[in-house]
Amino acid sequence: MQKLLQYVKGDKVIWIIALLFSALSLLAVYSAVSSLVWGGEGSSISHLVKHGFMLFFGFVVMFLIHLMPLNYISRGAQLAIWIAVLLLVMTLMFGSNINNADRWLKIPGIGLTIQTSDFAKLVLLTYIARQLTVKRKELKDFRKGVLPIVFPIAVVCLLILPANFSTAALLGFVCFIILAVGGVPWKHLFKLAAFVLSFMVLVIVLGEFGPDKLLPRYDTWKNRIFKKEADAGKIDDSDYQIELAKFAIHEGGVIPKGPGSGSSRNFLPHPYSDMIFAFVIEEYGSIIGGFCLIFLYVIFLFRVIRTSVRSPKQFGALAALGLGLMITVQAFVNMLVAVDLIPTTGQPLPMVSMGGTSILFTFMMFGIILAISKLEKEKEETEIFE
Repeated sequence: MQKLLQYVKGDKVIWIIALLFSALSLLAVYSAVSSLVWGGEGSSISHLVKHGFMLFFGFVVMFLIHLMPLNYISRGAQLAIWIAVLLLVMTLMFGSNINNADRWLKIPGIGLTIQTSDFAKLVLLTYIARQLTVKRKELKDFRKGVLPIVFPIAVVCLLILPANFSTAALLGFVCFIILAVGGVPWKHLFKLAAFVLSFMVLVIVLGEFGPDKLLPRYDTWKNRIFKKEADAGKIDDSDYQIELAKFAIHEGGVIPKGPGSGSSRNFLPHPYSDMIFAFVIEEYGSIIGGFCLIFLYVIFLFRVIRTSVRSPKQFGALAALGLGLMITVQAFVNMLVAVDLIPTTGQPLPMVSMGGTSILFTFMMFGIILAISKLEKEKEETEIFE
């Protein structure tokens, strides 16, 4: 064990958080998948084994990535961004359609599907961190310095948008923050904000007056945003999921009931993925299941910011902040949806919700953050011996 631990480097707190998330995910998913079992989709044990394998494989990937030199990760992003764009285009053309959204791409021969937007998030944030580092002396020039960085952001977000508005919006938001932190002048940021606002107006106009095939999910976006005004006092197909999630949270109370005690798994849609936060509260109570889970994400974000501030390299600082923000913002969006503070988005809870390749890509983000935090430790040791 000691020999293995000597290869575990980087921020130990982030390692512990990853372990805690994984343990909670294993317990919650195993308890919540009964709805899939009743639907004839395997057994509880088979889902547990599959999910456990993905968590274990994710840890292996995270471990291997955290040992990689940072320049390998930086240079790899240059090639990976083209792969991500290609996969997104293929998803729009040949993706598996679920709920009128082509979000998954099936890999021929093995039957595995990947949500290509998850891979694109990882790659784009790493690539933007690299570009801001390489072009840091040209950022005052909008055409030469800023546009080459903004262009891939626009391309990736536009390719994600038709099938997954919330992911495109979250990714664009985090990229905007990284641009601001990375040194892009405010006058250029205001230009970008004005362009995004104009684009949103165009989307609304096309959605209201254009052909349905142009934006097939526009009505879904509109209904989710304006459901409270349009359906005040009613419970219909557009918001019954949230009502059931709030019922599960109410049933959870303060004192935990324990694993396997939640009844909402029998009626709550997707208690193992989109609504797992409500299900966790039902079984573990609002203090242990709710506030402690929120606290873990807050600690994780704090450690990411600490890693970013102390990183000896600008690329590491920006990449860690971008990836950490993406994970944390997505987590809080998922939890805000469960308590009905924002419209439904379909975002899973990172490191907790059941998933396949989405878990793997999140572990990869953790691995890169740990690889960056490792540099801080190496720098301190070098300074001691100097």
